[in-house]
Amino acid sequence: MIAATQMRVGNIILHNGKPHRVTAVVHRTPGNLRGFVQATLVNIENGSKNEHRFSSEDKVERATLEEHKLQFSYRAADEFHFMNTETYEMISLDKEILGDAVGYLLEGMVITALYFEGRVVGIEVPMFVEMVVKETTPNIKGAAVQNTSKPAILETGLEIKVPPYIEEGNVVKVDTRTGEFVERV
Repeated sequence: MIAATQMRVGNIILHNGKPHRVTAVVHRTPGNLRGFVQATLVNIENGSKNEHRFSSEDKVERATLEEHKLQFSYRAADEFHFMNTETYEMISLDKEILGDAVGYLLEGMVITALYFEGRVVGIEVPMFVEMVVKETTPNIKGAAVQNTSKPAILETGLEIKVPPYIEEGNVVKVDTRTGEFVERV
């Protein structure tokens, strides 16, 4: 247990019996009233976001999450199959648990799975991934250079914006936190 005033962004706490990631914390002491902590919490299991006000005397329980490395093997419809790199056990996860990470999963990629009470509640993919551009509009030779972008579909089906000089077959580096183009590889 920690005091609500000790909560920091990134902490994982138990709120109403469910694990939540703290994404924002604001300490307030309005006038001569008692101080409180306004926190934005994201439910790790389903991704829902809510605001909660804790009094400065409240205690919150830190959630204990286990982390295991999983290697992505293959996809079958909406099921994604992974191998635990420590136990070699095969695990299948559905799209809901994986969330936006689905667009970044490449065969053989090692991810970190977050376990709460023996089941996967979320995953963390590497910060940057390199993927092949499968489809994009052709570059127009001699066009004026401007700060523009065009859509491109990557090998996983993920669509991102890329600069005009990117062509089909190029390998691009993508930031998984923002889903933005970083550079051509």
